[in-house]
Amino acid sequence: MHSLHINSTDKNEIYQELLPQIESLIQEEPDLIANLANIAAVLKTTFNWFWVGFYLADTQTKQLVLGPFQGPLACTRIPYGRGVCGQAWQKGETLVIEDVNRHPDHIACSSLSQSEIVVPVWNKEQQLLAVLDVDSSELASFNDTDAHYLGKLAEIITRYLG
Repeated sequence: MHSLHINSTDKNEIYQELLPQIESLIQEEPDLIANLANIAAVLKTTFNWFWVGFYLADTQTKQLVLGPFQGPLACTRIPYGRGVCGQAWQKGETLVIEDVNRHPDHIACSSLSQSEIVVPVWNKEQQLLAVLDVDSSELASFNDTDAHYLGKLAEIITRYLG
């Protein structure tokens, strides 16, 4: 199953339509897990990415723990600073990886994953709540447009659930 080939203009329009829909979906529901599950489902359905999900920050153990996701079996725990997800936490920034096979310390949960974007989601105290992890089975599937709008999505999650 391949990602949709969407140019940046179309991506902008899709995200601009999608984010208000996600916001209205979560603003009345206080449960974090229920909302993250629906967000993962909406993103997977909209973009047909290989894997979409959240890892929740466990600050006690300094690990990311698998949360709601859509896609094949995934790694359950990722240590702080390890892999793309752990590095996004450590650096406190969104990471766009065009080719995971060339990325040092990439944790391959699936050999079918070829590119990845990881977006930190902060709570209202500016501590990591979760990371949004998206994998594609194609190279270079993610760009600045995805980073921008998925960053906006992270802000929406913080506003209602952080």
